Amino acid sequence: MAGQYERYRPRYPDALLDDLATLRPARVLDVGCGTGKVAVGLVKRGLSVLGVELDPRMAEVARGHGIPVEVGAFETWDDAGRRFDLITCGAAWHWIDPELGMTKAAEVLRVGGTIARIWNYHVLDESVLAVFEGLYREHAPDVHPHGREPDDGGYVDPFTENEAFCSIEARTYRWERTLSAEEWVGQAATFSDHQCLDPERFSAVARALHETIDTLGGTIHAHGRTYVVLARRA
Repeated sequence: MAGQYERYRPRYPDALLDDLATLRPARVLDVGCGTGKVAVGLVKRGLSVLGVELDPRMAEVARGHGIPVEVGAFETWDDAGRRFDLITCGAAWHWIDPELGMTKAAEVLRVGGTIARIWNYHVLDESVLAVFEGLYREHAPDVHPHGREPDDGGYVDPFTENEAFCSIEARTYRWERTLSAEEWVGQAATFSDHQCLDPERFSAVARALHETIDTLGGTIHAHGRTYVVLARRA
């Protein structure tokens, strides 16, 4: 899984990483660092980054990129009194208990420091998405294809109601990506809802996706969206 995540999940946009680097943080904590998708880009920009990751296999891949990683859940991680100017979290905050996570972030983030929670999405053209939705209805009706803009459903970010944080700001970075059938299916296999499928059902979905993408010319084009929500430690 860790190798597949590293191979098929997209990197984060240079513009986002450049913006985070302009904050000039002396120390960065990358929460749920995975295989180092955020951390590697920040280290290349001259920043000092420590990762915290629950999955030892993910942590091992990140260490292979030169990222120091401590294994554990962020909410109960022993920070040993260390404090940070920037906390990043790429596509992992939904795994963290929101109240405990905010409390821990407020504890380890210096006053004036920033926490950046980041998500990548691939938005497909409606014509492609309609075909994908048809094959999912046939082979895995309880799972939906990824490819739409996220719907917050009236969601209220708890950071906006926590007095430890201020200056909440959302930003969107746009990019484009063309994926082969192998790349799209490989990426789908890293999503938690797809991992819940039994092997036989996932194989059926994967075959149908491969066949569909082949009929579409062998590749599909995705309109990438990277959403980041920034909050400053009050």
